[in-house]
Amino acid sequence: MKVILLEDVRGTGKAGDVANVSDGYARNMLIPRGLAVEATAQNIKQLEKKKEAMAKKFAEDKAAALELKKKLEEVTVEVRTKAGKDGKVFGSVTSKDIADALNQMGFDIDKKKIQLDSPIKATGMTDVNVKLFTEISGKVKVNVVSE
Repeated sequence: MKVILLEDVRGTGKAGDVANVSDGYARNMLIPRGLAVEATAQNIKQLEKKKEAMAKKFAEDKAAALELKKKLEEVTVEVRTKAGKDGKVFGSVTSKDIADALNQMGFDIDKKKIQLDSPIKATGMTDVNVKLFTEISGKVKVNVVSE
C-alpha cells in the first residue's frame, strides 16, 4: 500500500515522502497514529501544493536573509563597556551584548544566531559572524569602546 508520510518514521521515510509499506503496517500502525495518510490522487495533489508553498516560503526567507546580510555588512555596532587602561575589558562582551546593540539599531537578531568563537575581552574592532539562514551568514563589525 502506498502512503504519504506526515511525520518522519524511522526505517520508512521522512515527512512528505510517498512510501510503499505493507497493508497491515499502514492500517494498524501508521494511519491510526496520524503518521501517514493513504496515497490517493487527491492527497498527492495536496502534498504537491504544500511542497510548492513551502518552496515559495523558503525562497522568500532566503531573499530576506540576503537583504539583511547586505544591511548588516554596512553597519558597525558600538558596544560600550568598562575597560582598563591597556584595553582589556572588565568581564567580556558576549553575544547577548551584541544582540542588544543590534536590536537598538533596529535589527531583530537573536543572540543565538551570533557566533562568537570566544567572548571579546579587548577594546577595538572585531568581525563577528551572524547566522541568518541555513547557508547564509553575514559579518558584523563590532567596535568595543571603553566607557
